[in-house]
Amino acid sequence: MKYFRLVIFCLIFINCNSQDSNQLIIQQDLISDLSKYPIYPQLTEEVNGKVEWTSEFAYLDDIEIYTITYMSDGLKVKGLLVKPKKEGNYPSIIYNRGGNRDFGALVIAHGAITFGKIAKEGYVVIASQYRGNAGGEGMEEFGGKEVNDISILTEVLKEVESADTENIGMYGWSRGGMMTYIALTKMKNIKAAVVGGAVSDISTTIEDRPEMETNVIAELIPEYEKNKEIELEKRSAINWADKFPKDTPILMLHGTSDWRVKPEQSLKMALEFEKYRVPYRLIMFEGGDHGISEHKDEVNSQVISWFDRYLKNGEKIPDMEYHGR
Repeated sequence: MKYFRLVIFCLIFINCNSQDSNQLIIQQDLISDLSKYPIYPQLTEEVNGKVEWTSEFAYLDDIEIYTITYMSDGLKVKGLLVKPKKEGNYPSIIYNRGGNRDFGALVIAHGAITFGKIAKEGYVVIASQYRGNAGGEGMEEFGGKEVNDISILTEVLKEVESADTENIGMYGWSRGGMMTYIALTKMKNIKAAVVGGAVSDISTTIEDRPEMETNVIAELIPEYEKNKEIELEKRSAINWADKFPKDTPILMLHGTSDWRVKPEQSLKMALEFEKYRVPYRLIMFEGGDHGISEHKDEVNSQVISWFDRYLKNGEKIPDMEYHGR
């Protein structure tokens, strides 16, 4: 009898572990008190002796912000998740951060503001820090194997209550735009994409900013000096626009005064999309810096409108064949 009980216990234990091993999200922590974070004073004001959200950030009562740890290629990777509090089935957006290592790393302010303003419109937003960052395992390669940390998020979203995994968009800025371009050629289930200040030709970035090669690219890309031309081409969408899906419309945003990623990169990328009939819309913001901070409200409006069209409203892909009178 004791032996029988032991066998049953072992079977239950193995089964539970087997189920756990299939889970991609291994930790999910709700940020329940924003007053603990540096961003809090920018979100609040005092009214009749009481601290309240400003009118701009009143939506914070309607969303939830989580830090997450998930599995990618056997590595524990860190990220953020923001979603509406109200029960529902919401379209999902994968956000790809810019920068590298600690520079541009996601903080709670991204969850409250950047992602929060999207989530309040009825979206689940998920973002990766990329492997090796924010306490995650492994090492990023600036457009190398950590692209898998993005592509796996479509599976991670299946474990997120209220995430509609049939309607997923992707949004990346700067290096995150480069990551978005790479990911789009490897994934089949992204219905719409937005990139801002996106790197489409990393060789041009190096010419404009030589320190990027020395301080970032050479340090992060394995065996860079041996395979320089090959590795740069892998990260430069300008060279493989023919690989992009024809059923994923791409909204391209760029400031004409962007010094980090010159606006010519998006202009030339648009011409490549034109050549291969990839559906796109290019908006250049006069005098806009790298974050297009001078036109932030319009940028946010354009982003939400784009995702609403293709993720919420199911708008048909534009007819890219030459037509009309």
